[in-house]
Order: sequence, then C-alpha cells, then structure tokens
Amino acid sequence: MENLLARLQKYEIRIRKAVNSQMHGNFRSVFKGSGLEFTDLRLYQYGDDIRLIDWNTSAKGHGTFIKIFKEEKEQTVFFMVDVSASQEVGGIQRSKLDTTKEICGVLALSAIKEASHVGLYCFSDKKEKYMPPANSLKHGYQMILELFRLRPESLKTNLAAALGFVLNILKRRSVVILISDFIDTGYQKNLKALARQHDLVVIHLYDQREVNLPRLGIIPVYDTESRRTVWVNTSSPRFRSRMRGVFQENQQQLELLCKQFKANYLAVDSMEDFVPALIQLFRVRK
Repeated sequence: MENLLARLQKYEIRIRKAVNSQMHGNFRSVFKGSGLEFTDLRLYQYGDDIRLIDWNTSAKGHGTFIKIFKEEKEQTVFFMVDVSASQEVGGIQRSKLDTTKEICGVLALSAIKEASHVGLYCFSDKKEKYMPPANSLKHGYQMILELFRLRPESLKTNLAAALGFVLNILKRRSVVILISDFIDTGYQKNLKALARQHDLVVIHLYDQREVNLPRLGIIPVYDTESRRTVWVNTSSPRFRSRMRGVFQENQQQLELLCKQFKANYLAVDSMEDFVPALIQLFRVRK
C-alpha cells in the first residue's frame, strides 16, 4: 500500500505543480464542479435570466420572482471505473486496466484533498465494487486500496446499466469521472442523461494495437468478453483499415456527444505517460 501511494503521490505532485504554475489559480477549482443549491427568492429585475423564474411563486400574483442559488460547499467527486475484460488489453507490463486504475488513483488522491466527498463504482456488466461517497481521508485511502485489489467477477461490459445505476444513486449534482475504453453499444442515452444531471468528465482509454494492429499475418484472436477465438489476417490492408475506421468513428462520436452536452472529453493512450493529458484536462476545466 505504501509503495502504491508513493507512486500515485509522485504523479499527483507533478499535476499539482503544473496546474498551479501554468494557471496561477486554485487547484480546488478542478474538482469544484458547478453544483448549485437553492437558497431564496427575489423580484425579477431587467436583465435577469428568465430560466431562473419561479413560475409557481410568480403565479400567485404578487410579482415575478426568480430563484437565488449559492454554490454547494460540499462537492462530491464520484468515480466510475470500467473493469471489464476488454480493459485487460495491453503489453505484458501494462494493460489499459493498469492505466485506468492509476488515473483513478491519482485523481482520487487529489480529490480527497480538495473535495468533501469521494465515491467509487467499479463495473463490468454487473456491480463489481461500490463505495458510497464519504469525506474522510481514511475512506479515500481505503477506496484506492480496494480499487487496486479488485479482481472482477465478470468478463463482460454493460455501460448503459452502469450509467443507469449511477443516475439512480447520485441524488445531488456531482463531479462524475467516467474511465472506460467504451467498447460497448447502447449507452448513449444514459450518458446524455448523466451529462445533463452532473458535471461529467469522460476519460477514454485505448491501446495502440486497437488502432494500428502489428502486421503478424493470419493469427488467432481471443475475445475475452465473448470467450471466442477468431482468425484474422492482420496483414490485410482492408482489415487494418476497417479496424482503424471503427475505432476512429467510435471516438469521434463519443467526443461529439460530450461536446454537445458540455462534458469534458479526454482520450488517453494506455502505454503513454498520462500526466500531461490530465494537466491538459485540468487546464480546460479551469
């Protein structure tokens, strides 16, 4: 545990230094989100946002009133982590899941120091691990430990169900950080709903072999989720082009979806140093 935390803290220090030096601002704003809490009413004034009008109160005939909000002091940062079998793709030393866990660990470590409540949901096509948001340092460290100890029970993926679960359990607006390779279908509707209700950050993990296959001729490929082996010609230009096209189309659609619903999107190569990418994400969120 000590070696793990030491490694994560090195990453976290690099990010913190870059954020503070490059942006000259408060690191807290990265996790602050945009949670708002209703506090009072006042009469409408020229120039006020009409979307803030409280129509129920105004209908009583005593004038037009708008709602006044204040920023929530206790922000929640909630991590959704895809631990399905497709995340096991990668080199001998490092898989997508290894990078996923490290990114989650670094961000969780930062959030523990900056946010009041931190929670975790690890999923495949079922609930693998759920830790409700809490605001103690002990809870935060335990969350990181549980994440790295986790051995998923299922090999499959169901992003739609995972998103539906989080939509049901998070009752107040939160910063939701979703880390996945997004190798699934039918999840777009729930992703849109999550982006509408929360401050959503999407981190898209991929491996270069999913984009540019090495030329190895005709080889057997084992699908860990379906548990089937298929033979593919990795030297075929048509096959290579189709594989690259599928990945690029999925990535573009996901990025466009995030842009439409004001969610942050970040693509991360699982074999590269992810710290510069996270620094860029924080710069955008600033």
